[in-house]
Amino acid sequence: MQKIKETALIWFRNDLRISDHYGLFHATENYEKVIGYFGFDPNHFAETPWGFKKTESFRAKFLIESILQLQHDLAEKNISLIIEHKDPSIGIPEWIESQKVNSLYFQKEWTKEEITLENQIREKISKSVKVHSTFDQFLFHPDDLPMSLEELPEVFTNFRKQCEKKSSVRSCFPEPKQLNSSNLLDKSFDCPSLSDLGLAEVQTHPNTAFPFKGGSEAAQDRISHYFWQSKKLSFYKNTRNGLLGLDYSSKLSAWLANGSISAREIYWEVVKYEAEIKKNQSTYWLIFELIWRDYFKFISLKHLNKIFLLGGILNKIYDWKNDLNLFNSWTEGRTAEPFVNANMLELKKTGWMSNRGRQNVASFFSKDLLMDWRMGAAYFESLLIDYDVHSNYGNWMYTSGVGNDPRDRKFNIRFQAERYDANGKFQRLWNQQNLFE
Repeated sequence: MQKIKETALIWFRNDLRISDHYGLFHATENYEKVIGYFGFDPNHFAETPWGFKKTESFRAKFLIESILQLQHDLAEKNISLIIEHKDPSIGIPEWIESQKVNSLYFQKEWTKEEITLENQIREKISKSVKVHSTFDQFLFHPDDLPMSLEELPEVFTNFRKQCEKKSSVRSCFPEPKQLNSSNLLDKSFDCPSLSDLGLAEVQTHPNTAFPFKGGSEAAQDRISHYFWQSKKLSFYKNTRNGLLGLDYSSKLSAWLANGSISAREIYWEVVKYEAEIKKNQSTYWLIFELIWRDYFKFISLKHLNKIFLLGGILNKIYDWKNDLNLFNSWTEGRTAEPFVNANMLELKKTGWMSNRGRQNVASFFSKDLLMDWRMGAAYFESLLIDYDVHSNYGNWMYTSGVGNDPRDRKFNIRFQAERYDANGKFQRLWNQQNLFE
């Protein structure tokens, strides 16, 4: 196929990979010159009203590692990645003009901040620039759902059963072919450091359950270990509620969150594992969790910015508190519940918390302390290495009684601690350490 003698720019957002990437694949197939762009938006590192940064050090460190890996992977294909510590609504129009870009590719987003940014870019660039915005973060493509968005069930089980019966997962896009070396820009770009972003340096904590680096290579290494070397995937359903160690769960969520790996790539690797090693409830359960991830994305797509409102998608009115002292006791692990404290200290010191921990601390925050759940969601956004806007706000709504939990459950924290940390090892690990600091 004859390539167009024009230039395409790929704006990387939460799709920091070169494999299974719609925009990159189609741009390199159709255009002679292709450039990548990533902007460290200063707005993402600004102070929130509650005294912490919108993105704190652990998540930022993982992002920096992911961008460096992406830059390396693109360079091997003779594609430059422009890296700037700048608002993309300023940087992208400048590069489109200076490089005479004809087409702009990016992953379609739909939440408030992302849409605002996209609209600002569209307003500043020439109408002659072709804009290709596509859904590329789902397991099931929105066009392949067996129902319309308006008909999307408000209960996960109904969604899952319909998708499993009537939808299929698309195949992955291949990596782009290597372009001519003349495609490279004659300028190199450095990644900002944590201090450049106004953040404190952090070290990997010796007790962290997530000591992994950012980037597509680390994501593939994790799949290699968890699936093929240790075969822990075969036991995932039995261990996924664990609290200690590297392998109680797949830990793929962080690479999924910034798109260093796609949901489709993981799905097809599970299918391969089932064919070559073993198919059981555990292999199915990892796919089940990918469908949960999809569900919160579709709920967000259906309800849009209602996921950020106090009443959630149910418009429920509760008497929420905004007590900063209560909030700080929760973030610093100084509540009356040792199990909550241990999980919050793990998050503070590592940027990671288990799924079981997240459910408990969120339930305690909203159902016991009766605090405005959005404060908790914003704190998770700041610290969690694997923060994903749709899963984060979807789960917080669910746990707080304003989302998709038809039973509006409240966790019994003491019972949960006895069940999942019967010997108290997890609580001792983190709570005792707090005493010495």
